[in-house]
Amino acid sequence: MLGPQDLWIALALGVFFFGAKKLPELSRSLGQAMNEFKKGVATGAQDEPAASAAEPAKVEAAKTDAAKTDGAAAGGPERPAS
Repeated sequence: MLGPQDLWIALALGVFFFGAKKLPELSRSLGQAMNEFKKGVATGAQDEPAASAAEPAKVEAAKTDAAKTDGAAAGGPERPAS
């Protein structure tokens, strides 16, 4: 668990490594990235049911195509070795 002392040490190390001017920029970009991630997760959750309904059709089509390809490769003439 993070205590107040740990947070102060992390803040001091951040100032030391990045400088006082750079920290607000880093915090802002981190906040924007978190918001984008949350939007993406929410959008992905809404799109998931529609994608899962189409998924079985894609799987069946892929199995059918694979079976056709395997059959043609197994029954086709052999190529001579070079």
